[in-house]
Amino acid sequence: EDQAHDAKIMEALMQSDVDMVAFEKDKIKGAIRTDFVLSGEIIIITLGTVAGAAFATQLAVLAAISIMMTIGVYGFVGLIVKLDDIGFYLKRKPGSKTLYLLRQGAGNALLSFAPRLMKSLTVIGTIAMFVVGGGILTHQISVAHHFIESVTQAASTLEGLGGFLPSIVPILLNTIAGMIAGAVVLAAVSLLQNIYTKIKPPVGAD
Repeated sequence: EDQAHDAKIMEALMQSDVDMVAFEKDKIKGAIRTDFVLSGEIIIITLGTVAGAAFATQLAVLAAISIMMTIGVYGFVGLIVKLDDIGFYLKRKPGSKTLYLLRQGAGNALLSFAPRLMKSLTVIGTIAMFVVGGGILTHQISVAHHFIESVTQAASTLEGLGGFLPSIVPILLNTIAGMIAGAVVLAAVSLLQNIYTKIKPPVGAD
């Protein structure tokens, strides 16, 4: 997958008719969609936690969580995105021989670590969204919620694994539910896009 992604970028660079600004904007749109889904899940979980509280309390908690997430999580994400820039800065910054070698080593380490971290976070973030999204859905669907509870209770009775499985089974089932829901939504969106493409009037038509 990494080689295919790099090959796609190189192919875009080799083609003179490819707008690299638009190419990067498309990647940014994907990241924004991911953040939008994550933010929506956080809001739903927050409101579900204080569902029985007064409206003023709900508003205050939601505002506090929003500030914390913006500064903490997205600030941390911004720092991760800039790791490679920090690495280049350390490599280029002059100084004494010992300090220069230390900065070179730290810069090279960051440049090597940043892409691996980003790829790992991509996988972890995707799984986390499936887990959280699936948990939100199954919690609202009584049949699915009771099914997960019954499976978890049955898993707790297994000898040797009874203390381990009850914490894994709900996560696994919520992940499966999230993947199924995501596949259904993707299929619906793809179908609507195909229908719109077929019925959309040609460009320039009256």
